Amino acid sequence: MTQSHPMVAILDDEPQIRLMLSDALEEAGFRTSSFSRATEFEAALPSLAPDICLVDLGLPDKDGLALVHRLALESGAAIIIISGRAQVQDRVTGLELGADDYIIKPFDPTEVVARARALLRRGRADKTTERNTAKFAGWIARFDQFTLTASSGETLAFSQAEGEVLRLFLGAPNRLISRAHMQETLGGAAGESFDRAMDVRVSRLRTKLGEDPKNPKLIKTIYGAGYIFLGDVVWS
Repeated sequence: MTQSHPMVAILDDEPQIRLMLSDALEEAGFRTSSFSRATEFEAALPSLAPDICLVDLGLPDKDGLALVHRLALESGAAIIIISGRAQVQDRVTGLELGADDYIIKPFDPTEVVARARALLRRGRADKTTERNTAKFAGWIARFDQFTLTASSGETLAFSQAEGEVLRLFLGAPNRLISRAHMQETLGGAAGESFDRAMDVRVSRLRTKLGEDPKNPKLIKTIYGAGYIFLGDVVWS
C-alpha cells in the first residue's frame, strides 16, 4: 500500500455522499477518485490501483455484493462496504464475500477516515513482518499475492480479510487463538456480528484447504474458546 497519500476509490450513486467522503478523506491526506457507476469504476481500476475501495451495495448497474467478491479476489485493495442495509446477515454476507469492513448509512465521515487509516496500518504491519510466504501441510500461502498453492500445483485466491485470519493462525500454530485475541488483533466491535464474521472466514478457509467440515484436520474449533491451527509452519 502507498506509504503517503494513499488512493481511495469511492463508488456510490449519491453525489452528496461521494462529495462528503472525498472532502473528508482528502482533508485527512488521502487521494480520492469517485464513481457513480460500477462499469466506470471497474474500467478505471487497473490504472488507478487504489489502496482502499469504498463500495456502496445499492448500485444502479451491477450487483454490489458480486462486485465486492470480484474485488476481493482480483484487486488486492482493502474493501469497505458502505450500505443502508443494517441487518446482521447483510454485514456477515459482505464480510464473507471478502470485504474488510462494513459501515452502515447514515455515517459520520470521520468514522470512515478512521477505519481507512486502521486498514492501512494493518496492511503496513503485515508488510513489515517480511514474512509473506508460509508452507504448511502441503500448501504454500503467499500473502503478498493473496494465493494458496496446493501440492498439486493448483492455485486458489483468498481475500485480504481471509488472509488476515490465516496469517493469525499460521503465526501461532498449535496454540489457542481466542475470540478475544482475534477481535483485538483484527479490529472490529466484539459481539455476535464479529463472531459470525470470523466463523464465516474460517469456514471459507477450510473449504479452500479441502477440509472436512465435520472433522477438520488443520483448523480446529474449540467451542466457547476459539480456534487452534494444527500443523508445522515454515515461513520465508
